[in-house]
Amino acid sequence: MESGDEGAWGGVSYEETTPRVHPFSGGLRSFTAAESSSAVALSLAVVAAIVWCTSSPESYESAWSTRLSLRLGDHELSETLRVWVNSGLMTIFFLVVGLEARREFDLGDLRERRRLLLPCAAGLTGMLVPAALYVAFSHGSDVAGAWGMVISTDTALALGVLSLVGRGLPDQLRIFLVSVFVVDDVVALIVVTLGYTGQVSLVPLVVSLAALVVVVLLRRLMTRPLLLPVLLLVIAWAGLLESGIDPIILGLVVGLATSAYAPSRGDLEEASSLFLGFREQPTAELGLAANAGVIRSLSPNALLQSRLLPWTGYVVVPLFALANAGIELEPSFLASAYTDPFVWTIVAAYVLGKPVGVVLASWLVQRLTGGTVRPAVGWTAVLGSGTLAGIGFTVSFIVAAMALSGDRLEEAKLGVLTAAVLAATMTLVIFARTSRMSQERRNRAILGQVLPMTDLCTDVDPEHDHIRGAEDATVTLVEYGDLQCPYCGRAEPVVRELLADTDLRYVWRHLPLTDVHPFAQLAAEAIEAAGAQGRFWEMHDRLLAHQDRLSPHDLLEHARALDLDTDAFRDDLRNHRYAARVARDTDSADLSRVSGTPTFFINGRRHHGSYNLATLTTAITEARARAAMQD
Repeated sequence: MESGDEGAWGGVSYEETTPRVHPFSGGLRSFTAAESSSAVALSLAVVAAIVWCTSSPESYESAWSTRLSLRLGDHELSETLRVWVNSGLMTIFFLVVGLEARREFDLGDLRERRRLLLPCAAGLTGMLVPAALYVAFSHGSDVAGAWGMVISTDTALALGVLSLVGRGLPDQLRIFLVSVFVVDDVVALIVVTLGYTGQVSLVPLVVSLAALVVVVLLRRLMTRPLLLPVLLLVIAWAGLLESGIDPIILGLVVGLATSAYAPSRGDLEEASSLFLGFREQPTAELGLAANAGVIRSLSPNALLQSRLLPWTGYVVVPLFALANAGIELEPSFLASAYTDPFVWTIVAAYVLGKPVGVVLASWLVQRLTGGTVRPAVGWTAVLGSGTLAGIGFTVSFIVAAMALSGDRLEEAKLGVLTAAVLAATMTLVIFARTSRMSQERRNRAILGQVLPMTDLCTDVDPEHDHIRGAEDATVTLVEYGDLQCPYCGRAEPVVRELLADTDLRYVWRHLPLTDVHPFAQLAAEAIEAAGAQGRFWEMHDRLLAHQDRLSPHDLLEHARALDLDTDAFRDDLRNHRYAARVARDTDSADLSRVSGTPTFFINGRRHHGSYNLATLTTAITEARARAAMQD
């Protein structure tokens, strides 16, 4: 082990404007960010729909009742504009939901299947309790069959509310929320398909299933979806629509069937090799080959999410809101609706049933498993998650349109929107109360006592790793870096600022990306050679500050500037004496699925997203709070 002193950092100036993220970060945090930001567009669309319907109800209904037809020979598919939005565009939305569920199963916390138990239980019970309340209160009435509209949470709106009322809350809370909401969305859509499908036409259904079977077979023969599978999926969608089954279920099925995996270093190196070939000879053929190589390195799940998330968040869901959220807010209607038990049945099911279901299921799972399975967050956060789950919209309106009509449909919309406002208010109150708690109580209330999954497969070894900062620090920051990588160079001042924290230790591990940085491997060996002479961190800092000077000649000049034994240094580089040491770090990166630089781990947990000072400081503070609760 080697520890550097603070003076070794030199006088490099710090700029807080650092790169946000390396190319392959993202995952669930990207999903939550996209969902949260799109909530603004969704809210504006709801307001626009209400204003439009209130000011001109005839034009509102006329616009969305306009028929749009597609004809192919003697076959015609004709539906209203509202149906094209609800059953067509929303299929894409639920495709994204399925993609995120699969990504979480393959790469997220739910890859440890034991952790799937509690989100499933919370999601299911958070659906059963509201449904039971609704059925109990509406039994025997003309609206009893619409129970399915109170079972689902609108993820986009809920995360948008959380971003407003829960500023400063840890990422783990958002991960817990999305885990529960994904289960909620998946099950709710299955319920809609099975519970609200009328008479089914057999022939179109068979055609749809046959098209899906062919798509599955083609996927085994093709590495990427091409035109034919896409056309077959369109046929499957049309077949489901004609059969009487709402085709939005198709999006969910396709999403769940689309695998997610981190890009391997081998695939990335092949992609960069193809790009370098194109750089040398910029022909159309080599350009297409380079593009195909980049696409091959990414999972189909990641590609589809990156292409569809902006469209679903900023186009599809707002259009759905515009087509379905229109309510004529006349005083007479409001007076009549708010005195009708039906509206308050919906409100009670969401505002009371959802939090009771989520909290009850979480408590039961912890109790029945003897504490081996418990919520990934504290109990205040569990309660706040439950109240957020009371924000319904998308599936609620779909079911309401299937089960109700006329004034009852308008009242149902009003009930769902009223419940969303009350649920958001309750969430604000719950999380506001934690701000008045002591820091220790607040940590327990929000974070809980369950440590997140460890993503770092090779533990920090003081006998092997280069460590800077306090050896007994509560928080360990591990960086896999490349000395020639410009992003690592820009991240270095951030790390320097972070090390002003005396309760932090920092570990540098080598990951030279030799396919794009020709001097990275030798530079890594050079700082190891300097380390053999007790100057590891000085050489590390110097090379990151002079990334344009990493040739063999430059490395010798750096060695002279640090008063190293240049003969021994040159001999070490010439004989690649420390290549095995660098390779050991590289192998550990492969075990932890690290393929780009810089990649950070905080107390063994991979840090996704931004690596500016504010974001890393927040993540370190959260890790320290969790560590303190384990003592």
